[in-house]
Amino acid sequence: MSADDMLDRLDDDDYPAYTMGRAAEMLGTTQGFLRAIGEARLITPLRSAGGHRRYSRYQLRIAARARELVDRGTPIEAACRILVLEDQLEEAQRINAKYRAAQSPDSAAAA
Repeated sequence: MSADDMLDRLDDDDYPAYTMGRAAEMLGTTQGFLRAIGEARLITPLRSAGGHRRYSRYQLRIAARARELVDRGTPIEAACRILVLEDQLEEAQRINAKYRAAQSPDSAAAA
């Protein structure tokens, strides 16, 4: 692997760079919390060659969102479901906006 390839990974939100212990430390939570949101299928950490869980920055952001809800008293399973539904709604809104833009009279006149 070239030095450029390694540097590119530093900016890759999906690169599984963090061990479970480091991820839990960064989030201020326990490793058990990370296992629980994995069991609830909110995030699926990749596994190292030795079978250890590895988390990406993107996954850590999702875990942090879940932790905020749990810290406010939401049960972990409900917090995970809320986050999945929020992401689905955001995606649907993005698709609808794209569809509406394609259907607007301004876009038809420009074509």
